[in-house]
Amino acid sequence: MSLPAFTPSAVLLAGVLATLSVHASEPNRITPTLYSVQVKHQSQIVTIRRGNNPYAVLAEPYQKTDRGCPPFCVQPMIVADGVETIGELEVLDYLKRMSEGDDSILVVDSRTPDWVLRGTIPGSVNIPWNRLSRDSGGTFETPQERDAFEQILRDQFGVKRDGSGQWDFSRAKTLVLFCNGIWCPQSTMNIKTLLGIGYPRHKLKWYRGGMQDWLSVGLTSVQP
Repeated sequence: MSLPAFTPSAVLLAGVLATLSVHASEPNRITPTLYSVQVKHQSQIVTIRRGNNPYAVLAEPYQKTDRGCPPFCVQPMIVADGVETIGELEVLDYLKRMSEGDDSILVVDSRTPDWVLRGTIPGSVNIPWNRLSRDSGGTFETPQERDAFEQILRDQFGVKRDGSGQWDFSRAKTLVLFCNGIWCPQSTMNIKTLLGIGYPRHKLKWYRGGMQDWLSVGLTSVQP
């Protein structure tokens, strides 16, 4: 009795299917030793992990590559001297520390609410960029906008006025700011505005890759 012949292509296909089967049956890791991170998002515990679908693709809003500059210009690797540019693992570490009770950290989604509705990083707080920066110069059109800016500094960033009316940054939080990605200027404008009022550089962190990079590696996002 003759055995069936297997073509090289059939063998290759079998190997691919076997690999996909193993991939689908095992949890996808963030790093070789890290499977997931639990964070608190709006009083709920959310587990951040990577997707486990080998056919997953980026959501449509992040597939576009032709974005006009200005305003969607490629941002530099370093937004300002002394401000650290970080990646996904560092963001996860800050989120983990926050969830463990470290209230000296705040992860800030600088995007407008219409973008946040499409998903955000669990554990982040949405403060739209135009509440901190009316324009690239950090100016505001009305006293009400200036008052709202100062309220954010006081109530969310831990920055107070001292007896002489100057900003006291001694208890300022470490801020991790992000927006849509390397083509998005919103978080960089916010960082420059905060630097302009004296916010300590070492307490400002910039996640340059933003939501596009976060989603591109399959990390969990949440919708309001």
